[in-house]
Amino acid sequence: MTRSWSGPAPETAEALMRSRFTAFRDGDAAWLLDSWHPSTRPTSLDLTDNPVWRGLQVVDVVGGGPEDDAGIVEFRATYVLPSGGVEVMHERSRFVREDGRWYYVAPAE
Repeated sequence: MTRSWSGPAPETAEALMRSRFTAFRDGDAAWLLDSWHPSTRPTSLDLTDNPVWRGLQVVDVVGGGPEDDAGIVEFRATYVLPSGGVEVMHERSRFVREDGRWYYVAPAE
């Protein structure tokens, strides 16, 4: 399923992270690319082998509020393996806000 994000623009880094999880879950490559910062954005995104995403748990948020220009969101996302098992992706992600809009940058170091 391909679509473009139709909700309101996320006002925080956490809200953008949640919208990106939804986009991964729904196979919305257009929103993933659109919400990716141009400095790190790939030219295309192939979600052919995208796993079945089950849930998102936000573990920690540093900055990333409506008045901030940067933030970090730590999360755990669960997905189902083809064998039926469940795995967890754990990442601390960096976000920046430019011209009033939040973008995903990359995993935090």
